[in-house]
Parts: sequence; C-alpha cells; structure tokens
Amino acid sequence: QVSPGLRTPRLPVWLCSIPGRHGVLFGTDSRLLSHWKAERVFHLYFYSGQQEQTQTAHLRIDTHSHYWEDAPSEDPCSPGKRCPALEMAIRTKWAGATVSWNGTDPFF
Repeated sequence: QVSPGLRTPRLPVWLCSIPGRHGVLFGTDSRLLSHWKAERVFHLYFYSGQQEQTQTAHLRIDTHSHYWEDAPSEDPCSPGKRCPALEMAIRTKWAGATVSWNGTDPFF
C-alpha cells in the first residue's frame, strides 16, 4: 500500500535522469501543483549529489520571458553553443521559459 503522501505530493518534485546522471528538481511552493497562475515566475532547486555540485542550485523560472528574446551574445542556448541539459529538461514542462541560475555556473 502506497502512502497518500507519496501518491499526491505536497510539494512539486521531479526525479531527473539527465545524460545518465540522476538528480532531484523540486520546488517549495505547493501552489505549483494546483494553481496555474503560480507558474508565472517561481523558484526551483536542483540537487544531484555529484562531486562537482557543492550546494543545491537555486533556479528562477520565468515562463513569460523567453530565452530567445535576450541579446544573442547573452543567450547560452544560441546556435553553436550548448544549452545546459537541465534547462532543456525544464523546458519540456514550461516551453520557452527563461532559466536564471542566480550566480551559479550552469552545469549538467
């Protein structure tokens, strides 16, 4: 028997397998599970437990500001440059969202 807390989480949690590496992407705002308006600007955290990650990454997601609207020199996902796989995974749920790494060097 699965606990109701595991069937319906109180906070948004995603288990990620990005290029064969595992991590947890989670939010601390329970409104992300039930209120679409909470998906405008919100924060997610990512932790992989990998040796190169010394602390949890704090990401700011903006679903109404698109990464391709920035100046081409500032776009890490422009042609010829590689976009972090974690950002690409986030955009599978929120297409076109801008992901800010809040001073952390993008990884994954």
